[in-house]
Amino acid sequence: MPPLSAEDLFDELDAMGIDHSTIDHPPLYTVEQSKQLRGDLPGAHSKNLFLRNKKGQMWLVTCLEHRQFSLKSFGRHLGSRNLSFCSPQRLMQHLGVVPGAVTPFAVINDVDSVVQVVLDVALLDINPLNFHPLDNSKTTAIAPDDLIKFLEARNHSPQFVNFEKDLLNHEQQPVRKLKEQS
Repeated sequence: MPPLSAEDLFDELDAMGIDHSTIDHPPLYTVEQSKQLRGDLPGAHSKNLFLRNKKGQMWLVTCLEHRQFSLKSFGRHLGSRNLSFCSPQRLMQHLGVVPGAVTPFAVINDVDSVVQVVLDVALLDINPLNFHPLDNSKTTAIAPDDLIKFLEARNHSPQFVNFEKDLLNHEQQPVRKLKEQS
């Protein structure tokens, strides 16, 4: 089955009653390209990483674009060793997107729910959130609550990481669900 398209995603968001707006632009492949082109586009802008370990477990990590962390410390935080970036083939197989178009919206193509979604908890405090809608020549804005609603409806309840607190102290703590945080 071919991966779903941006138009399919928009239809799904509409059917769920989720407000969204999209702008078109030249294809973007990096955060730096996005910064140069976006101008005054309001809201949060993200970095999206598709990671795996040697056992084949996969994570889609979405964080604020300025976050810097090592895969080694992030792996310790997840309780997993030897994290690496997934290949373009694995990215297409599981999320139906190409490099440069990685986005939390891509879980729409993970029908087997094998990819675990990890979100930067700071994203919940910024409205709107901006992501590529499966196509890196578009940017779609969505409210944080609506992103969570979409992810949960696609059987991808996210795990949350406080990048400032949890990854700066480098202690091995399990990723927690938001409801478990105090």
